[in-house]
Amino acid sequence: MKREILFLFILSSVVSVSLTDAFAQYQPHTQLRLPKGAKARFGKGSIQAIAYSPDGTRLAAATDIGIWIYDAQSGEELNLFAGHMTTIYSVVYSPDGRTIASGGFGREANLRNATTGKYKTILKGHKERVFSVVYSPDGNTVVSASRDETVRLWDVATGKNKATLKGHTDYVYAVAYSPDGKTIVSGGADKTLRLWDATTGKHKSTLKGHTDFVFSVAYSPDGKTIASGSEDKTVRLWDVAKGQQKAMFMGHRGRVSSVAYSPDGCTLASACYDSQVRLWDATTGQHKTTLKGHTGWVSSLTYAPDGETLATGSNWDGTVRLWDATTGKHKVTFAGHTSGFYTVAYSPDGKTLATGDYSHTVRLWDAMTGEHKVTLKGHTSNVNSVVYSPDGKTIASASSDRTVRLWNATTGHPLKTLRGHTKYISSICYSPEGRTIASASGDKTVRLWDAATGSMETISILSGHTDSVNSVVYSPDGKTIASAGSDGTVRLWDTNTGLEIGTRMGPKHSFQSVVYSPDGKTIATGNGLEGLQLLDVATGVAKTTTSKFDQISTISSLVYSPDGKTIASGSGDVVFLWDSQTGEHKATLEGHTSDVTSVAYSPNGNTIASVSYDGTILLWRISSPSSVWRSLVVTIYLLVILPFFR
Repeated sequence: MKREILFLFILSSVVSVSLTDAFAQYQPHTQLRLPKGAKARFGKGSIQAIAYSPDGTRLAAATDIGIWIYDAQSGEELNLFAGHMTTIYSVVYSPDGRTIASGGFGREANLRNATTGKYKTILKGHKERVFSVVYSPDGNTVVSASRDETVRLWDVATGKNKATLKGHTDYVYAVAYSPDGKTIVSGGADKTLRLWDATTGKHKSTLKGHTDFVFSVAYSPDGKTIASGSEDKTVRLWDVAKGQQKAMFMGHRGRVSSVAYSPDGCTLASACYDSQVRLWDATTGQHKTTLKGHTGWVSSLTYAPDGETLATGSNWDGTVRLWDATTGKHKVTFAGHTSGFYTVAYSPDGKTLATGDYSHTVRLWDAMTGEHKVTLKGHTSNVNSVVYSPDGKTIASASSDRTVRLWNATTGHPLKTLRGHTKYISSICYSPEGRTIASASGDKTVRLWDAATGSMETISILSGHTDSVNSVVYSPDGKTIASAGSDGTVRLWDTNTGLEIGTRMGPKHSFQSVVYSPDGKTIATGNGLEGLQLLDVATGVAKTTTSKFDQISTISSLVYSPDGKTIASGSGDVVFLWDSQTGEHKATLEGHTSDVTSVAYSPNGNTIASVSYDGTILLWRISSPSSVWRSLVVTIYLLVILPFFR
């Protein structure tokens, strides 16, 4: 009996370590279309464009990772059409609702089955990214506008390029069909709108008046007027017959990113980077109302087919919002989209992930479910680095706004703001005992702060780098700090005296990341020229240099596994795993659609979290003998041992 009790005690201890991973109940949308090796995706990517299905029951959102399909009433995620592997800038349903056309970073337009997401046709021919796509009213033609300064017409049935319209002298951002299908209007960075014969492709006229880029164009339902939105902060109306400007709406305080007519033609809606959506009387130009609720750039808007609802999407605050088109009253919000991430960190207990992003916020996520727990607001620029205190009670964040901010890790309440750096702060870290915070900055310095008191007085300023300092880390014993900079050096500093005790010169290429091994004997650094380098701390000599994979992209982030056997690095849009002793390449984790900016191991070493400019967090399952063994023990415990003792 004693043996059985002892065995159960040992099993229970092991189970307590592994149950968290074994029984994580991720939210359904975190499991859609996961890349190979990933076990969850948090965040849905930033919103670039939205479109209603013709029957008004579905809403498609084009993002950095694919096309999300929502129930237009409830906001339920119905599907994710992945596969572009690039940012999608434009999405539109065919008139019969059976097909979705999209265009993006990948220099092509795509036609998909609107129900399954399966590819039907890939339209190839553009030499640069595709910013806008639109169907002809009869559904037989797709028109695309591109950075390559052209507009192309495609036969939907065959996928062949019917015509290439040339005339713009800069990027073409927007395109629209006239209601009768006879004319196409395009707008672009050359500040003009151009009208084309939709049958022959012949240029008909050029509309001039905007003083900056034209980002959006739309025909009125009767086809007599064209509306355009521009970087010059104006909405302009053009008389199609006369080819002249007939009105200009002013009031926005930034780029007008999207314009749309209501189905009855009485109202014109415009979206702006000032976070506001404005409704205008399309006939008189009178400002009717302003829809407030978004907290940042509104990238796209569209009316429901019945005209009763206006949908708006923001790539800043990560929401799609539905409004009553008549009263302007907010109806519902679809949340979960996120702007590009710069940094990620696990809490010491592994239950929470903290991220910093382009929208000036720190976000906390439940690492077991993917639920967004809280958003920490206060920074006024990009959040470049986040880190937990060793006891898990405090979060420190560093920003391009030149401040370090301390937050209560449980409530998200702001505690203190540390000021002193004169340029952006790129990296922060806690000392092992949690008493000091080190911050690295574009002002060429590393500063040490008292974390215990939150004093805004700098303990010490470490000067020596001749260019921006991109990364800083404490040694495991807390006696040394390593910093890596754009001057091509890794410098070591004595934490007690603040004096530089060693310098490792690199190539004429910046180091973006530096990290100590758990035993403190090795420093890992990396860049695109040398790949990953492992340096012996005692001698400063390079122990090994990894394969460079034919000049891989700059290594943006490095992290050791808790057991010290593996190094994960973010480079380009992938995560590489390396043997920490030999430098041998072990695995490549592919799934992000843009550059990976930060990677982090979970405290138990079973999971890697990676974040990217694509606005997502991917959690990768890391197989190891210990984790496989623990999973086996859990299974035996639940299926065999536990029932036996009941």
